[in-house]
Amino acid sequence: MNIGVLALQGDVREHVRALTDCGAQACAVRRPDELEALDGLVVPGGESTTMSNLAVSFGLLEPIRKRIAGGLPVYGSCAGMIMLADTILDGRPDQEAFGGIDMVVRRNAFGRQVDSFEGAVAIDALSGPPLHAVFIRAPWVERTGPDVQVMGRVEGGPAAGRIVAVRQGNLLATAFHPELTGDLRVHRHFVEMVHRSAAHR
Repeated sequence: MNIGVLALQGDVREHVRALTDCGAQACAVRRPDELEALDGLVVPGGESTTMSNLAVSFGLLEPIRKRIAGGLPVYGSCAGMIMLADTILDGRPDQEAFGGIDMVVRRNAFGRQVDSFEGAVAIDALSGPPLHAVFIRAPWVERTGPDVQVMGRVEGGPAAGRIVAVRQGNLLATAFHPELTGDLRVHRHFVEMVHRSAAHR
C-alpha cells in the first residue's frame, strides 16, 4: 500500500517511520499530482491554521477534499483531526479544512503548549491495554453526527470522558500523537483500513 503523509508542516517523519514499520510504503506529499498514486493519506499534527493556509497556497485543499469525497482512507492526528472536522470551534474565521467527518472539534481544547499532557486512552477497535497518549495543544470532539463512531475517550483526570478518537467510514482521527510513543496499534489499524478499502475498489 502506498500511503502519503501530508508534508506541509508538523511531525511528518515520525508518521512515515510508523507506517513503514507497519509494512506500508510511505512517502511525503507536497504537491497535488502526488495524491493520485495514493491508497491512503495521513494528515499529521502541527498547527492547523498554518496547515490550512499552506494547503491553499500549495493547491492541495480542493484535491484532497475531492479524494476524501471519493473514499480515500485518511487518518488525521491532532491538527489532522481538526483538518478532517466539518465544524471547527475557536479557529480563525478564514480557516479552511478538508472536512469529511461529521463532528464539531474545539482547537486547543486542553489548553496551550504548557498544558500538554500524557494520559491513558482505551480505543474500542484495538486490542491490548489502553494507549499511552500524548496530547500537545490538542483538540477534543464536542459533538458527533449519527454516522460517526466514537472510538476513544480520555480515561482519567479533569478531561475524563472527552472524545479523542473517532471514525467515519474511511476517515480516522485522534486528538493525540501515536507516532511519538512507539505504539503502532493506531497506525496498524489505519493500514488495515487502507488494505480493506483497496480490496473493495
